[in-house]
Amino acid sequence: MPVPPSGDLLLYMNSARMEQGSKAYTAARPLAVKAGVSYGSLRSLAERLGFSVAYVPAKKETVVRKAGLEARFTNKSKYYTANGIRTLMKGAAYTDKGVFMVPLTSITAALQIPYTVDQRSHTITLKQAAEPAASFTVQAGDIIAGETRVQYKARASSPSNLQIVQEKWEGRQEVFAEPGIYPVTYQVQDAAGRWSKPYTLSITVTSPNIPPVAMFSTDKKEYRMGEPVVIADESTDEENAIMDRQWTGKQAAYFRPGPVTVSLTVTDKHGAAAAFSQEILITDETLYAEDEFNRLFTPVGSNFPIDGTSVKNMELLPFTYDTEPYTLFRSTGPESIREEGVLYQDVIDGPARILLHHKNTMGPKLKIYMLASNPNPRPATLFIESSGMAGPTPYGEIAGQMSLQRYFASIASGSAARELVLAPGETRLLFQEIGQNALSQGDIVTFQGEVASDSAVKYTSLVVKADRDPLTALPSLPFLDPNQSIVRGTFADSTRIFDYAPVVGTTPARIYLTDNNADPFQTGYDGIKGTPATNSGNYGVLYKIVLERVAPHTLLTFNPRGGLFRGSALVNGSVVTFSHLGAASATDQNSVLYRTGAGEESVEIRISPAAGSNLPFCLLLSPLPSVRS
Repeated sequence: MPVPPSGDLLLYMNSARMEQGSKAYTAARPLAVKAGVSYGSLRSLAERLGFSVAYVPAKKETVVRKAGLEARFTNKSKYYTANGIRTLMKGAAYTDKGVFMVPLTSITAALQIPYTVDQRSHTITLKQAAEPAASFTVQAGDIIAGETRVQYKARASSPSNLQIVQEKWEGRQEVFAEPGIYPVTYQVQDAAGRWSKPYTLSITVTSPNIPPVAMFSTDKKEYRMGEPVVIADESTDEENAIMDRQWTGKQAAYFRPGPVTVSLTVTDKHGAAAAFSQEILITDETLYAEDEFNRLFTPVGSNFPIDGTSVKNMELLPFTYDTEPYTLFRSTGPESIREEGVLYQDVIDGPARILLHHKNTMGPKLKIYMLASNPNPRPATLFIESSGMAGPTPYGEIAGQMSLQRYFASIASGSAARELVLAPGETRLLFQEIGQNALSQGDIVTFQGEVASDSAVKYTSLVVKADRDPLTALPSLPFLDPNQSIVRGTFADSTRIFDYAPVVGTTPARIYLTDNNADPFQTGYDGIKGTPATNSGNYGVLYKIVLERVAPHTLLTFNPRGGLFRGSALVNGSVVTFSHLGAASATDQNSVLYRTGAGEESVEIRISPAAGSNLPFCLLLSPLPSVRS
């Protein structure tokens, strides 16, 4: 037997029994069926559902009312009036032993009562209309005690589409005087008199922001020209939320005598700022000339100015090299993608280095993928050794730099190492991070990584619209043309090892790379077209520069010779990232890679031409100035 929810009224056919909640009631007359129409006692039903019932003798009408609803019924009439609208009923109202009986469907329609019928149990359930719902929000951001005027945005609705006639707030304040957590409750009442459940929101009120304090100290009040200035930032903030520091007048050293004012402005996350200034005196005594200071103290990865023409006069170390059998899969043509297709494809057996560098000029969002296929009748095992993915970004030189930085970091840490086994004939995604993000119009991605296989593997780079599955699309994709001079191809022996045994660093010297002279460009072939290919710039080639005996107090730097260059290197196991911006002035800048200490050292530099940057470049070695105090 069904049990009505609390408030709902359960009726039984041909019975006077009524149930509401967990209680049983008896109607004045049984629920009756006449000529196919179900009739019920108007008074019994209305009173159980919370409506008032009155008889108006002058009009011979029975009137039912509740919170904005009014329905009028007349004995022996087939019509009723609800809120002034006259409506035809399925049967005429009648009186049975002094009890006024009305068609049940007319009662529910007139009083806006939803109902359900269960034919199996011969029951009718008159449902109490759901209560209204109430909620509210306040503005985003911090609410500050004594300052913020709270903006309440209330929402109320009635499932019965009844008018909301009243609202009630508890704990609401326009401005909270003290910090703390304040519960605020909101309720509404509909035209039927039902109240919503209380909706409570805890409002966090914070103390007024205390601005940060800007402060710094110097280790001395007076400095010689070229003497390192040690500045300690001692700024504080109550929330430890200083978001910006702006210095003026701050330098690592000064090279003109006189007073210098150093200022610091700090700003917290709320936008409150504070400033502090301090004056130091630079005497007319010199500790280091500017060039000496730069060589000694410029941080690793940072630049200092040089005379770019002087590089040509430095001793040129004879560049002779051995190779390691890494086969380069260079997929950079077409660099600008204008259609879906296979970018490059070839079969490589053994160690392989993958270089991708492509730009979306097609318009729709695209994804680039790298696939590995096993053409052998036995399983093929791939050992992923390193991985460096960058982009999408509109800036090709940034993508090239970040790809190399992550590539060298993965070599240093071994974090990319994993194994992949391909079943005979199987094709799988390789380096899944390549296809993780879609390229919008104008975006570029760059990838450099290494993999070794125990048998021949077919490698495929391809581009499809972002919503397509690359494995499903592969069989129908055309081979794309590299667009004339844009390089792609397969190149053997793509690791060049320069192992130099004599002592270096006692006099200025340079190693000149990617010049197509002492360091010739690779020759290979286009695996799709079967034509010869030249790796212009030797992009993707890994240079391992091993200097077995570097003199004490030697400075090693990077100097671009072709203009703009954003790159990275692995120096004695540490990743060094550097930038040279401005095509005209780039050759007059040196990036610090390493300094030897008080003893002779062996130094290994791993470096590769960065995609998106200009070539050639030099590695410079020069003796450091003597340290003075």
